[in-house]
Amino acid sequence: QVQLVESGGGLVQAGGSLRLSCAASGSIFSINTMGWYRQAPGKQRELVARITSGGSTNYADSVKGRFTISRDNAKNTVYLQMNSLKAEDTAVYYCRFQGDSRLYWGQGTQVTISS
Repeated sequence: QVQLVESGGGLVQAGGSLRLSCAASGSIFSINTMGWYRQAPGKQRELVARITSGGSTNYADSVKGRFTISRDNAKNTVYLQMNSLKAEDTAVYYCRFQGDSRLYWGQGTQVTISS
């Protein structure tokens, strides 16, 4: 069974930085796209950033220039480096892997930014 385990969430002040990690705990092959999504109370889940197997990336307009997504294929891990954090970034963050013709979701990690 493949499970995605997230870490790195927490409480930080506006202007600070945080790095999220998400690693597959089981065996998985042919991972295509890795991505990060977030969901704030009362709002729909939205795409934050994603990276393809070829290294192409795209970001939500609200995080461009502040967040960086990267991956380590040897560790089956995706990272999200978040800098210059704002109160509006407060949400539960979920990682997602696309592979083996399936979608896998992490359990979510809370990120709270104090202003």
